[in-house]
Amino acid sequence: MANTILTPTAVTRKALAILHQKLTFVGSINRQYDKQYAVEGAKIGSDLKIRLPNQYAIRDGATLSTQDTVEQSTTLQVTTQKGVDLNFSSAELTLDLQDFADRILEPAMAVLAANIEADVLNMRKEVYNIVDNDGSALTFLNIMQGRGQLNDNLAPMDSKRCALLSTDHNIALVDTLKGLFQDSTQVAKQYREGFMGRTAGMMFSESTLADDHQTGTAAKTTGYLVNGASEAGSVVAVDTGSTTFLEGDIVTFAGCNRVHPETKTDTGKLQTFVVTADYSGSGDMPISPAIVTSGARQNVTGSPTNNGAVVKVGAAANGLYSGSLVYHKDAFTFATADLIKPKGVDFCAREVYDGISIRIVRDYDINNDNLPCRLDVLYGKKAIRPQIACRVHADG
Repeated sequence: MANTILTPTAVTRKALAILHQKLTFVGSINRQYDKQYAVEGAKIGSDLKIRLPNQYAIRDGATLSTQDTVEQSTTLQVTTQKGVDLNFSSAELTLDLQDFADRILEPAMAVLAANIEADVLNMRKEVYNIVDNDGSALTFLNIMQGRGQLNDNLAPMDSKRCALLSTDHNIALVDTLKGLFQDSTQVAKQYREGFMGRTAGMMFSESTLADDHQTGTAAKTTGYLVNGASEAGSVVAVDTGSTTFLEGDIVTFAGCNRVHPETKTDTGKLQTFVVTADYSGSGDMPISPAIVTSGARQNVTGSPTNNGAVVKVGAAANGLYSGSLVYHKDAFTFATADLIKPKGVDFCAREVYDGISIRIVRDYDINNDNLPCRLDVLYGKKAIRPQIACRVHADG
């Protein structure tokens, strides 16, 4: 039987299919193939503006009190380019598509997908909600507590909620929940593959890339105190100290409680904040969310108490946060853009599959009688609504 000619379009589509199957987290979040980047290609540095929901303050009484609509947006930067480079021999180019996919594309796309997925999962460092079960094993209650935090932050109660678990956490929950699913096909997958499926209003998945987060040298009782009576915004002044916080560490400030997103009433719970850059113990501590004490976007009861304690949540000095996460699809976004198709090469193709754009370019190396080839993805990621995501920390 004659071999099937490997066209650039066929190779690109097959590569996309393999890549798509391996992007577990990326496949569960908001993805947008932005048409403004299509056809002519995108230049590194292109930005996409994403509009955030408007918020308003409530009037009491009959007297009119108008307010301005202040729309806010966040910027998705499509700036990251990753790829894998290959070198084809003439013999390899005579393979049929399936053999070529198994021998060449499968390992190449697997490592590319893993690196893209790991990079996108770094958005967990921007999530400031956390379930803290430090020192104890994960329980189903912890997952439900995470679901509760999504509810408290008004995440839509729809089919777009997910739980991404580390391998250890997935093992624990599969064992706990194996008898609770009624669908016989789901039960079979649990026993045969360790697959959990959907329960508690969330789709569960597992990722070996949901690794632990290393925290700084600050202990839970940090010894740091707030140094100011009217702290607001994205930084908080704290007394100088000798221990550190790493980007992604979570803290609370005494006297700074979370409010209900709509009614602005005190929930009685301290607002958690994530440290947004490594902090070495001097100057202002950068945090998210920004402290807003009044108006339509108020998120806390008031500024942190002057000389109030700064507490590190969930891990001791040099401790670890678990990598598991519960989230609504719209907490994060991922977008790819079309790269230009260069002329004067042996072949070039660009295809889009389920919102992922990949380009393949092959040329001839006359000096070595080889056909080097590159596959590229240009993408951007953004935690657009981190308040509707929650990290789940438990030791095993």
